[in-house]
This record gives sequence, structure tokens and C-alpha cells, in this order.
Amino acid sequence: MAKRTATGPVLGRALLILEAFGPRHTTLTLTDLARRAGLPLSTVHRLAAELVAWGALERDEAGRYTVGLRLWEVGSLAPRGLGLRERALPYLEDLSQVTHENVQLAVREGAEVVFVERIAGSRAVPVHTRVGGRFALSATGVGLVLLAHAPLELQEEVIGSPVERFTPYTVTDPPVLRRMLADVRTNGFSVSDRQVTEDALSVGAPIRDPHGTVVAALSLVVRHGTVSPHALSPLVRSSARAISRTFTAAAPRRSGA
Repeated sequence: MAKRTATGPVLGRALLILEAFGPRHTTLTLTDLARRAGLPLSTVHRLAAELVAWGALERDEAGRYTVGLRLWEVGSLAPRGLGLRERALPYLEDLSQVTHENVQLAVREGAEVVFVERIAGSRAVPVHTRVGGRFALSATGVGLVLLAHAPLELQEEVIGSPVERFTPYTVTDPPVLRRMLADVRTNGFSVSDRQVTEDALSVGAPIRDPHGTVVAALSLVVRHGTVSPHALSPLVRSSARAISRTFTAAAPRRSGA
């Protein structure tokens, strides 16, 4: 059992310190850490020293903290990240070379998308996503795929909650979202048209394990108005099916009776 003090379990407080970091807060002072973690400065000082000693944090000459390399090493062992990325990367690279556009690979974590890999095309439209970053399920191409194949309870939770609007084209109306998800399941691909940025179109497709369960999603992001989604969908679906076949090939075979 974790040691408890007046401010809660040691492990829980250490995790709060790590959660203080984010895309816009990659380097933090001790005061910043305490403020963002909501913990006493003395507590953060002691725990940060332990995290630095282990390698979860690094401290520069000015006394500022960043996420440590050892934490990245441990995180990279997550099977839904590393194993999936290794299987998918050759197909992501092929798709990127053929199209010169952004190619993205993502999984679902609760009610959010987590991006496992992204390859930026040489003439691709800028995107807001990054490897390890999270985004809403209801707006992106990969998110719509993952949401369409999520448990019904989660779908209703997402649709029934206030949906963030990123552009005037972001779909927030529950009946429209339900129809979009039904179309994804029927057609085998998703279309996110200017939902995240007004200049981008994303087409996504599901990646399945040997049991047919959707475990990830692949998408191609292009500049809006340059090509039809239906022209992109065969490429995206073909790549997603190829990645899905690697799961089947890697599955252990049963010996004969």
C-alpha cells in the first residue's frame, strides 16, 4: 500500500507532478510545478528530487525541470504504442511517399484520441496533432473511426456531452453525429471535413485485430478542396487492411489435434 500523508499517497502526488507538464508547459520551475500540481512547494521539492534521481525528470543548470528520458523509455514499451507503431510504420511510410500528405495513426484512450505516430508530408497542410498528443474523438478522422466502433455507452456519453467547436464546420449536433458514425460503420471510412482547421480534410479507416475488433485508426490529412474524400478512401482503407493483416500474421497458430 502506498504511504499516505496529509496530502495523499506518495505515488498519487508524484503523478500529479508529472501531469503538470504538457505541450505548452514542457519546461517548468519548481514554483510552476507546485502551482500546476496543486501541491505544497516543500512536497514538490522533495518528490521532484526523487523523480530526477530515477530519471523521470531532468533538471537543467537553471533549476528548471523537464520530462526525463527514462520516462519516455518506459512509456515506449506500452504494447498499444510500440507494437502497433512497429507493425504500422512501413505502411504509413508507403502511404506518405505515395501521397506526400500527412499520415496519422491513433488509438482510443477513454473518450479521447491518442496519436501513436504521425508522418508529415512534404507538401502537406499543417496539423495540430503530435505523437503522444490527445484530441477529441468527435472531430478528427481517426477519432470518428474510433468513436464509431466504441461501446454504445461511450458513444452516447461523447455525443451527449458538450462537443467542442474548433471551426464553424465542427459537427456538434447529436443527430448529425449519430448519422456520421453510422456512415463510418457502413462505408468503412470516416470523413472529417474542416472540423479541426478550416483548411484540412481527413479521411480515416479502422485497423482491426484478428478477432475483428477495431484497435486503432489510420488517417490521411490533405488540404481541403484538393481532392475528393472518395478518391482518398481506397488508399486509406487499403493501408488499414494491410496493417490489420500484420496482427493476423503475428497471432500464434493452434497446433493440430
